[in-house]
Amino acid sequence: MVQKVVRSSPVLKTLGRISKPFFSGLLQVSLVAIFILWLLETGADAMNYRWQWYRIPQYLWFVEDGEWFPAELLEGLRVTLEISAVSLLFTLVIGLATALLRLSDSIVGRTVARGYIELIRNTPLLVQIYLLYFVFGPVLGLERFTTAVLALSLFQGAYTAEIFRAGLTSIERGQFEASDSLGLSKLDSYRFVILPQVIKRILPPLTNEGVSLVKNSSIVSVMAIFDLTTEGRNIVADTAMPFEVWFTVAGIYLIVTLTLSGFAAWLAHRLNTPSH
Repeated sequence: MVQKVVRSSPVLKTLGRISKPFFSGLLQVSLVAIFILWLLETGADAMNYRWQWYRIPQYLWFVEDGEWFPAELLEGLRVTLEISAVSLLFTLVIGLATALLRLSDSIVGRTVARGYIELIRNTPLLVQIYLLYFVFGPVLGLERFTTAVLALSLFQGAYTAEIFRAGLTSIERGQFEASDSLGLSKLDSYRFVILPQVIKRILPPLTNEGVSLVKNSSIVSVMAIFDLTTEGRNIVADTAMPFEVWFTVAGIYLIVTLTLSGFAAWLAHRLNTPSH
């Protein structure tokens, strides 16, 4: 009798590794959300508050002449994603440059990098935004979008710098010596040998910084940027539906951050899977 051995497809295994943490987190959040909704429903009954969820879709999208258009909340989400994406790019650049300065032989470079990190990490983000928007922004002629990106990049860059520094110091000295023995320049050594190893090691904390960046982007609403938080506040002022609107806004942020975490899990799997 010939026995057939059924093996799982590598693709299915990969999807399992990636989707497991995502759906596990989604399940936990769903259970908490169900409990909160039950609690709120009980409280609403006690206050004789009538939920108006049926009015929320009109602030997400609308249809005109058979064509779909994003409404206020989705337009605000677009602005939030734009700010977060550009800020993340500059955060990585600032973080890596600062980490390299911290590890350099230059006393001035190490002092500047350490001073920047200590200054940013020991002052509130809101205060930094106010200083950039009301003081340095007008002097430098910065627009609101540019000021928001600069504030978020500088803030997150200080934390990302320490993550990069920890990753760089974890690389064995022999890797640098091997790069030198191969005749690689300093730039090529970091590009092809050092940084690929660093990224694999620091991807989880970098993901946390990316999630924090998306959440911290809500603070730029104080600059009258029409992001998701600002649009939500405006809708609440017009409709007097604070519960429905803010729960919707929170749900949108949750979807974005869970998607980012799932993408990071997929990327971590790709980076740690040996190529054939």
